[in-house]
Amino acid sequence: MGGFPLSGADGERARDILAGRARPAPTRDAATVVLLREGAEGGGTAGSAGSAGGPGGTGGTEVAGGPESGGVEVYLLRRKAAMAFAAGAYVFPGGSVDPRDADHAVAWAGPSPAEWGEVFGADEKLARGLVCAAVRETFEESGVLLAGSSAASVVADTTGDDWEADRLALIDRSLSFADFLAGRGLVLRSDLLRPWAHWITPVVEPRRFDTRFFVAALPAGQRTRDVGGEADQVTWARPADALAGARDGRIFLMPPTYRTLGELTGYATVADVLAVRREIVTLMPEVAEVDGELCLVLDGEYFRQGRP
Repeated sequence: MGGFPLSGADGERARDILAGRARPAPTRDAATVVLLREGAEGGGTAGSAGSAGGPGGTGGTEVAGGPESGGVEVYLLRRKAAMAFAAGAYVFPGGSVDPRDADHAVAWAGPSPAEWGEVFGADEKLARGLVCAAVRETFEESGVLLAGSSAASVVADTTGDDWEADRLALIDRSLSFADFLAGRGLVLRSDLLRPWAHWITPVVEPRRFDTRFFVAALPAGQRTRDVGGEADQVTWARPADALAGARDGRIFLMPPTYRTLGELTGYATVADVLAVRREIVTLMPEVAEVDGELCLVLDGEYFRQGRP
């Protein structure tokens, strides 16, 4: 698996925290969305941040599959090597909750914040922020928007200079998500999301997140596009192909991404994934010493670079 050994300075910090000589970093609430689409012949295509894989995608082949067709594909971004968290890792779109994400002014359609709170074990304010962050971050990092002009519609096209200007304004926080939706006469479609998991970064990490995972289908007519930002490469790939790339050492996956991809390999269609009723259990990898090396452990599975 594309996890990582805790060596060098990371290993020393881990030992200090485990021994009580240092305090764990606080967590930040965050949301992640696993974007799904029906697979195309030939599997995913890894590309530069200038392409989003799939039709027209070009670039490297770190996650590319074989000639077989069909199956579910997921959207992955490779974080730039200079990033402070998960540098070089392939991840799903997502990020921290902005305080303004909990604004009641956000136009809303679908399951209420209270209903999402019951699913994720969160109060209504946090649940509202998590769902808004999920939709906002997905738009910021992929150009895909889970919103429509009504509870029965979804935006069909988010290309164009005006959309890009709004996306950049959301990223630099000069535009709130509520104002973005209101300005375009849109409502957030919480019914397009499904709950999937709840992960907390291990206590030994210097940057920690308390992250709820969602799954969602790529809306008809929309496509992921060049957004750059924190990613230097993007891809649509079958979960099994991404896992194979991690086992071979061609790509780097964090434990939550690896586990989620493994769970998705059991589904033949996007509809199958969206139909699942998940019991959300909080997961947080722990640290154990194996053969003299510190590594992350979850349910007895050891996460090391290049292999499970």
